[in-house]
Amino acid sequence: MSLQQLLTQFEHAVAPVRHVLKPTLSDPTSIAFWVLLVVASMGTLWWDVRTRNRALPSMMKGVWTLVVLYSGPFGLAIYWYSGRTQISRDSLWRRGFRSTAHCYSGCGAGEVVGVLLAQAILGLAVGWVAAITFGFAYTFGYALTVGPLMQEGVEFWEAMTDALYSETPSITVMEVVAIGTDLFLASQVHVTDVLFWSSLTLSLSLGFVAAFPVNVALVSRGVKEGMRNPAEMGSNQRDESAQAAD
Repeated sequence: MSLQQLLTQFEHAVAPVRHVLKPTLSDPTSIAFWVLLVVASMGTLWWDVRTRNRALPSMMKGVWTLVVLYSGPFGLAIYWYSGRTQISRDSLWRRGFRSTAHCYSGCGAGEVVGVLLAQAILGLAVGWVAAITFGFAYTFGYALTVGPLMQEGVEFWEAMTDALYSETPSITVMEVVAIGTDLFLASQVHVTDVLFWSSLTLSLSLGFVAAFPVNVALVSRGVKEGMRNPAEMGSNQRDESAQAAD
């Protein structure tokens, strides 16, 4: 059986899912409600960051902002569970969530740029949309790892090798699911259609879910560090405040 036949059979098998989802995703009321949830979640995130979590590094503040922007209350719940200095204790699951969030923030930005450029602006065929979007997702995802490593003094090729080794499995799984979902639901719609934006939002969150177990496995095997424990940052800040008071 050829690849094309397998894809055709898969599309027929999941067609009922598309039939159920598209009316809801195409409803302007649904997207308006989602926008309100995202705005409320962003407000809650930045209230918490400014009042209780100033110790977080600027990069992680940016990561959590993008995660909540992409996934609204779902992203906020992940931040609350794994990204705050007030977490009771760190764990493999929390490290996996932070690692996935770090990957998600960069890859998500690449996916949005790729889809907007290839589908909305250039109006390319589905194959080209997928290829260009994958390219942007990999580029943005790797950049978010290479950039900080180079700031720490790591040479470019060493940083790039580390990024390829540690990030490729996660990015690949995330984008196969995310881009596949987006094209499955909205490959023929225009940027002015509600479905274009709602399917993009849904696809991003599904990509996160798919990549999470991959990141947990990578962290557990020591391939990735899982980002620093935020509780330690909060402890350091409290110690410095106490010393300053003395």
